[in-house]
Amino acid sequence: MKNYLYIFFLVSIPLSNLSQKKQKPFVGMLEYKITIMDTSLQKLNEYRPMKIYTNDTLLRIENYSEQLGPQVFIKHLILNKSYLLIQTPMGNFAIRTDHNKIKDTIKPKYTLKKKCFGKKILGKRAKKMEVSHPDFKEPMELLYYKDIKNKYVTVYPNSPGLPVKYYISSYDGILKYELIQMKTYTPHKDLFGIPSDYQKVSFDEFMNIIKPENKQN
Repeated sequence: MKNYLYIFFLVSIPLSNLSQKKQKPFVGMLEYKITIMDTSLQKLNEYRPMKIYTNDTLLRIENYSEQLGPQVFIKHLILNKSYLLIQTPMGNFAIRTDHNKIKDTIKPKYTLKKKCFGKKILGKRAKKMEVSHPDFKEPMELLYYKDIKNKYVTVYPNSPGLPVKYYISSYDGILKYELIQMKTYTPHKDLFGIPSDYQKVSFDEFMNIIKPENKQN
């Protein structure tokens, strides 16, 4: 289980990015379609959505995994603190993390290379880069919006803009993310709150709670 939590926490790792004078913040909702590239696993989960809501100060990412079920990640982008909301048979938990206290010991293995041309995603021009990783048999394509900040999807280091089509290496194999919906509006503030029926715990406290010896029969 720790491995799958690690995958979800990757979105919050602070990565350096290039300064873009013409970049603008995004306020609204982004929806990505997640596809498992391993054809033997695609029938198990043909469509996995990921939705991102933000008011440019707070971020909410809704995701789903076969192991943990629905997950919600809420982060304060300025304070650099977050909660991961998960549901378990032992109760609902909000796992808190202060990213200011985490040493950047996880070194991303993705390398990016600029490419010419690009494509349109949702009718908007996206620029193109090439991404390499030890788990990729060959370089994969990254499409991004140059005029929108990348802080809402911080998968790649030094990404010049918001990724709208990209690939990552995970414990399920190679995953492809494609932006399929983009709405500009101000999300309701309640989306970024912690429900009262969730117990706030640290990551270590959560791992101790779910130890086999602590589970009730």
